[in-house]
Amino acid sequence: MDSAAIDRFEAGRGRLASLAYRLLGSAADAEDAVQDTFLRWQAADRERIEVPEAWLTKVLTNVCLDRLRSAHARHERSAGAWLPEPLLDGDPMLGPADTFEQRESVSLAVLTLLERLSPVERAVYVLREAFSYGHAEIAGILDITESASQQHLHRARNRVAAERRGGGVEADPASARRVVEEFLAAAMSGRTDRLVALLTDDVTAVSDGAGLARRLLRVTTRERVASFVRAGFKPTPAKRRLAGGSLSLHIAPVNGGPAVLAVVDGRVVGAVAFAVGDGRVTSLHGIATADRLTRLNEAWRRHAPEEPVVGTW
Repeated sequence: MDSAAIDRFEAGRGRLASLAYRLLGSAADAEDAVQDTFLRWQAADRERIEVPEAWLTKVLTNVCLDRLRSAHARHERSAGAWLPEPLLDGDPMLGPADTFEQRESVSLAVLTLLERLSPVERAVYVLREAFSYGHAEIAGILDITESASQQHLHRARNRVAAERRGGGVEADPASARRVVEEFLAAAMSGRTDRLVALLTDDVTAVSDGAGLARRLLRVTTRERVASFVRAGFKPTPAKRRLAGGSLSLHIAPVNGGPAVLAVVDGRVVGAVAFAVGDGRVTSLHGIATADRLTRLNEAWRRHAPEEPVVGTW
């Protein structure tokens, strides 16, 4: 392949990676999908490709759809043991963040909701909401009609809206962080009543159980979530042994929202991402499976973190 063809692909790599991440919810899988697309670009008769960006988008999207439809992916995701991979803000894989829809489409809460859509519904939703493709373009990418694209988008929007917590209203980042700081202080002090007050009536908490459980742990109702969080944030010798030492707790922006990161010797061993709306927590997603934190850790090592909110846990 000549250098011009390589340069053309590399110029669009970031956009392809951010599209793949939204479609797959995994940075590692997204990187694999981009590499598969590069190999197909390398093997293609590029002289016959009139619009390289459109061709690459179509190939990448269909590579991702094949992965979503694979037997392995269906088993892993339907088994209830899957959560999106969290990324530290500033990661180029998070992609465009100019509009509320683009920022929301990469939040852990919405990425989790997208798991409930069919692969085609997910693709239409992401292409339209995050990348502003028209229905004619989406139809060409997915080999469907414009009418089908519109129907898929309508169903996807309805399903996301029906299950979205907080009404889809964007919280001011500074205000959201203050809510999480207060929430963490209440959790550490054991003030369960204050935790309850900081939760919405329809709050949900989801955790991967540090990879120790076969299924995700899901908790609903304010009182149960408050008790679950209090138990999770209560330090014990067993938790320190499992984490590999004494932890510090930091608040950092992850996937466009505030998250509490548990850090041991400069290594992130757990992340709890918060969705905040109208001054209260609408959902929590806890991730501590090591291979889901690989890319976040790479970014954290390059990051100059603020002083921890809790120095020794």
